[in-house]
Amino acid sequence: MRQSSKVAVLGAGVIGSSWAALLSAAGHAVAIYDPDKAAEPTARRYVENAWPTLRQLGLLGQSRPGELRFCADPAEAVRGASFVQESVPERIELKHDLYGRIESALDPEAIVASSASGLQMRELQAGWRNPSRLVLGHPFNPPHLIPLVEVMGNERTGPGVVEAAEAFYQSLGKVTIRVRKEVPGHVANRLQAALWREAIHLVNSGVATVEDMDTAVWAGPGLRWAAMGPAMLFHLGAGAGGLAEFCLRYAPSFARWWDDLGEVTLDRDTAARLVAGVEAEAKGRTLAELSEARDELIVAFLRSRQANSNPAAGT
Repeated sequence: MRQSSKVAVLGAGVIGSSWAALLSAAGHAVAIYDPDKAAEPTARRYVENAWPTLRQLGLLGQSRPGELRFCADPAEAVRGASFVQESVPERIELKHDLYGRIESALDPEAIVASSASGLQMRELQAGWRNPSRLVLGHPFNPPHLIPLVEVMGNERTGPGVVEAAEAFYQSLGKVTIRVRKEVPGHVANRLQAALWREAIHLVNSGVATVEDMDTAVWAGPGLRWAAMGPAMLFHLGAGAGGLAEFCLRYAPSFARWWDDLGEVTLDRDTAARLVAGVEAEAKGRTLAELSEARDELIVAFLRSRQANSNPAAGT
C-alpha cells in the first residue's frame, strides 16, 4: 500500500464517524462521503466529542483533528486515497452500487476495507470487476474506542493486501485478528451470539432476571475476558497441568452443560421480556447516560491494560 496521509471514509453514520475520528486523530487527511446532506454537521460533532477519549487513550498523532473534507461524490472522496474504509448500511445493493461508482477512481495501490458485520466476503466481491484490493475490515462499535478489527481476504484477494491492511490498522492502535474461513458473522459476533442465546434461554426459563444475567457476565467471567481469552484462562484454571489437565478434569461437566444449552428465537414475547428487563436494569438512566458510563469504563480498562501489558494476554 502506497504511504499517503489521505484516506477516505464512505458512510458517515455512527461507525463511519467513529472511523473518521480515529483516522483524523492519527494525522490523516480524511475525505468523507455520505449521501445524506445532514451527515456533515453530525459527523463533525462526533469527531469533536470523541477527541477527549482519544487523548486519554494516547491515540492522538497531533494536537487537533486532521483535515475532514466532505465530498458530494464517492469517486471524489476516494481519489488519491491509499486506504478506504467503507461503512455504508448493510444492504448488498447499496454496497454494490457504491463499489461501481468508486472502482475506476481508485488508486491502483489503494485498499478498500468494508466494515460489514453480516455480509460475507464473496457477496461483497460480487460488486467489483476486480476485487483484488478489497478486504473485510470489521470493527466493533465504536471503532475509535474498541481495539478489535477482524480482517479477511480470500483467493480473489491480491498478494499482500490483507497483510498491508492489518499493518495499517495496527498503525492506528488497533488489534487485528485474521478470519481464515468465511462464516456468517465472522468470529467475535458469533461468540457474542452464542453467549446471548444462552443468556436469553436462562431468562426465558426463569433461572435469572435480565439484570442478574448481565451482572453475572460483567462481574464474573466478563472481567476476566477483558484480560485474557477463554482458552488462556482455562489454561490457568487447573494448576500445573494447564489446559490439558483442565480438559481432562472438566470434560464431563462441560459435556453436561453443552447438552443442556437452550435454543431460542427473538420472537415478540421474548423481545418484550428482554426490553422490560433492561429498562428495569437501566433504572431511569437515558441512553446517553448509559453510553457515557460504558465508555468511561472501557477507557479505564484500556488505560489499565496499556499500563500493565502482559505478553501472555497477547499484548
